[in-house]
Amino acid sequence: MKQLIQDIDILNEKENACETVKTSLEQDTGQHKKMYIESYGCQMNFADSEVVTAIMQENGFDTTATPEKAQVIFLNTCAIRDNAEQKIRHRLKHLNAMKKHKPALLIGVLGCMAERLKKKFLEEEKVVDIVAGPDAYRDLPKLVAEAEDGAKAINVFLSREETYADINPVRLNSNGVTAFVSITRGCDNMCSFCVVPFTRGRERSRSPYSILKECQDLFEKGYREVTLLGQNVDSYFWTEREDIISLKQYQKAVAQQDLADLEKVNFAQLLEKVALISPELRIRFSTSHPKDITDEVLYTMKKYENVCKYIHLPVQSGNSRVLTLMNRTYDRDWYLNRIEAIRRILGEECGISSDMIAGFCSETEAEHQDTLSLMDIVQYDFSYMFYYSERPGTLAHKKLTDDIPVAIKKRRLNEIIQRQKELSLKRNQMAVGQTYKVLIEGFSKRSDAFLQGRNTQNKVIIFPKGTHQKGEYVHVKVHDYTAATLFGEVVN
Repeated sequence: MKQLIQDIDILNEKENACETVKTSLEQDTGQHKKMYIESYGCQMNFADSEVVTAIMQENGFDTTATPEKAQVIFLNTCAIRDNAEQKIRHRLKHLNAMKKHKPALLIGVLGCMAERLKKKFLEEEKVVDIVAGPDAYRDLPKLVAEAEDGAKAINVFLSREETYADINPVRLNSNGVTAFVSITRGCDNMCSFCVVPFTRGRERSRSPYSILKECQDLFEKGYREVTLLGQNVDSYFWTEREDIISLKQYQKAVAQQDLADLEKVNFAQLLEKVALISPELRIRFSTSHPKDITDEVLYTMKKYENVCKYIHLPVQSGNSRVLTLMNRTYDRDWYLNRIEAIRRILGEECGISSDMIAGFCSETEAEHQDTLSLMDIVQYDFSYMFYYSERPGTLAHKKLTDDIPVAIKKRRLNEIIQRQKELSLKRNQMAVGQTYKVLIEGFSKRSDAFLQGRNTQNKVIIFPKGTHQKGEYVHVKVHDYTAATLFGEVVN
């Protein structure tokens, strides 16, 4: 079991799948109040915390890296699995002890868990003073003021327009080299296992001009990599008419009137615009959806060297019947067609990762084997792997029966993890003897004598420091590997 836990940590570490990130920015600009924030879950939450910080700074708050110094503590939460929510509840118990010694301390719960539970949070967790959903962050200064006056403050209104496009995020826990840039909010894909459409609302795309401005500003400040974020980046679609917020609405409007001259931007076009800012600015993106990723996107990736050759393409299951129950709107053949396109256009070396759920409702042993066989076909570089956790309010909770015993779920998950470990080792072994362009992100976690960065396939490479510095591009020849990491030497 200990080795299994280590394997999960190794294979899931690349994108902080369930990590907690605390504020490390200690500010003292003379403001009389301080806030402290912790982020849980996905990259979108980390990006949202940077938006929250910007809003609070504009309203009289400095940040602190020490919760004991704060007048307001925010927990930006995740609701994707029960384990994530239990983590928040445990943290609130700890903060309750702090509040007993500091009664004026305000505690706010933000994000997906706040949106899911709404007023229940105030009723169940007596320590919570503020509850704010993902679209209510502009309202936080007012909510804090209400809580200071003794009221229980809440705003969980979901917007169809809010993108925070005009907010300049304050980079928290930043290495000064890489940054997240949100391009869409919400999700229109009603996957039966997922709470996101209910906690983040309908999908809407941010103006490309605000995205380009943010990316240009980051580049001028010394950042050399941006990750474009969305629940489904491939469905990014913007038009100059504000009342059209999705591709479906645009297609409907086209049928009703002539919109030929209307400016519109899809994801491939946005990707190109960002790539053209500078060849020294790397671009990554997450997450892609198998039903929406197009050859146009793949050819754009091929055209620009600074668009990284890595795609996170969650499959969830390798069986078509289970995919139908999950409401993923594609089948096994469609998914493999998209994998074939990636390999044909971008080559075998393109990095591919996935999400997989073991033990979904009514999954048979043969259907579980279909997931393993699909893994063998695709040859994923790494994956995020979980057993099914029923979430209240989802379509699966309402319409399907969670009938797979936990012991079987765990056994199937173990088999998926073991298979992915084998594939990760195999894919990393292929890198030995190869030379990659690496963007240095900082010191290795284990020694300041070594630096680390990632190659275009999103693989971490560790190498001796020498005279090199964070933010530089270097070429590294790989000589060793593990399932999670490559090791090498800088070459000319």
